[in-house]
Amino acid sequence: MAFQFTEEQLNTLDKSFIVELFLQLQEQNDKLSGEIQDLNRKMELLIEQATLSNKNRFGRSSEKMDDASQICFMEIDGTIVFFNEAEAVSDLDAEEPETLESKPARKPKSVGKKDADLSGLPVNIITHYMTEEELVAEFGENGWKQLPDAISKRYRFIPAKVEIDEHHVGVYASKKDGRIIKADHPQALLHGSLVSPTLAAAIMNGKYVNAVPLYRLEQEFSRYGLSITRQNMANWMIRLGESYLAILYDYLHQKLYDYHVIQADETPVLVHRDGRPAGSKSYMWVYRSGHLYKAKQIVLYDYHKTRNSSHPREFLKNYSGICVTDGYQVYHKVEKERENLRIAGCWVHARRKFDEAMNVVPKEQRKKSNAYLIMKQIQAIYREEGKLQELPPDERLMQRQLVIKPLVDALFVYLKKMEPTVPSSGQLRKAYTYILNQEKYLRVFLEDGEVPIDNNASERAIRGFCIGKKNWQMIDTINGAHSSAIIYSIAETAKANNLKPYDYFVYLLEEIPKHMEDTNRSFLDDLLPWSPNLPDGIQKTDNQGCREAALNFGRYSLLSVYLLSVYVYFVNVKPLALAN
Repeated sequence: MAFQFTEEQLNTLDKSFIVELFLQLQEQNDKLSGEIQDLNRKMELLIEQATLSNKNRFGRSSEKMDDASQICFMEIDGTIVFFNEAEAVSDLDAEEPETLESKPARKPKSVGKKDADLSGLPVNIITHYMTEEELVAEFGENGWKQLPDAISKRYRFIPAKVEIDEHHVGVYASKKDGRIIKADHPQALLHGSLVSPTLAAAIMNGKYVNAVPLYRLEQEFSRYGLSITRQNMANWMIRLGESYLAILYDYLHQKLYDYHVIQADETPVLVHRDGRPAGSKSYMWVYRSGHLYKAKQIVLYDYHKTRNSSHPREFLKNYSGICVTDGYQVYHKVEKERENLRIAGCWVHARRKFDEAMNVVPKEQRKKSNAYLIMKQIQAIYREEGKLQELPPDERLMQRQLVIKPLVDALFVYLKKMEPTVPSSGQLRKAYTYILNQEKYLRVFLEDGEVPIDNNASERAIRGFCIGKKNWQMIDTINGAHSSAIIYSIAETAKANNLKPYDYFVYLLEEIPKHMEDTNRSFLDDLLPWSPNLPDGIQKTDNQGCREAALNFGRYSLLSVYLLSVYVYFVNVKPLALAN
């Protein structure tokens, strides 16, 4: 226990001693006060982290604001002026309504939707008619007439059907010199393997489109009498990706350079056997054509063991244009090295930082918080941008300069004004630091009508891979990772161009092997997902998408609607001359 002076003892102490004692106590108090403040700041950071962790774990993933009211601000003569929606859209010349009673909104009934959903499907007509005797007993002789049939329609689901395609190839020999020839026939995809284009496409569609791990596909195949192991399927995917689909992948990579605007993102992935300690992160990078280019979409995955700048530098070495990314510094580093490459920022990432800052504020105080006000201003920017989606680039650029640029200017004036008042640590400081550091890149979309406001399209393009890796956890080998990148690229490009991935995979695996000896790659133009020469049935219409969604009960049940063909070759190679 610390020593304590009594009143009598203090009265006997020398004045100089008491002064010195007081100064020591004052110094200790200042020191303790600083430590308490530091502990309070750390406690606030821990509470913020715990709040965000609980939201990410248990809360909804949507970042949509619950408050539908619209508030934004403008800069007028150096002053920030706030206004609400009523002030923004008021019209003093508008006529008064005749009645103040609100009319209930009634959604117009969709006419012919059921027939549209059923169009294109094969129809089996099943008749239900009464016999002549039953009609006479009911109405009497000649007492009835035939009316139009009452027709009702129902879906009929047909489970998987496994067949063997047994190719008998004619073998012929000359009686004179014993020369042997065979009739023309399709070559096997992989020498000595039973895999066919339809079977390979079913596996690709199952894993890379519907995120079904290979062990589940193995179980599904076994239910239909096919003894195919996951090791077989993994080997097939690697060999088919490297041998055939990589040819189209490289061609799409060249085509991507033709776009003025592209977008990029990356996500971590674990690769089991990559020569590093267990748990080492690898990365799957994704590059895609600009979101505002509605036709001829390209989505490409690129696997690498690290996340350093050498990878985008290599992938984009022949590209000239604008690349939309998040705030990852490696893209900015590559931009500084190149005169013909410009980086544009992502407003969704900027907004997300303030959403995180707002979520750590007590709920009853959020609408008064600085983060809330900034998010409302970003909401106003997005509201105006949303009105420009269907405009051509030149008109979109003009409207951005007239309407959106003043909102962006006002936002950054307000941010710079309020920045000195923001605490030195915490989520709000992180949000301010991010958006102010990214200002140069966040303004790029105001200068080019082809640049999207955010990088959401890249995040959507990589979402299929992220869903898949939650199911299969990791990729086994580096070769598997590279092949997965190729197959995911073809699948996502097909989806982006409204193709049916399974049918597209079948078509590619049937056509590319025919041209393996070609030195001219011009045949690839006919295989591009927007080629007018694609067979009928590969392009997906809107009502086909509805039908597929209705028929696909679960992720891996989609596999069961495809016809699996296994090529088995029985070739009699004994010379016919000897038979004679």
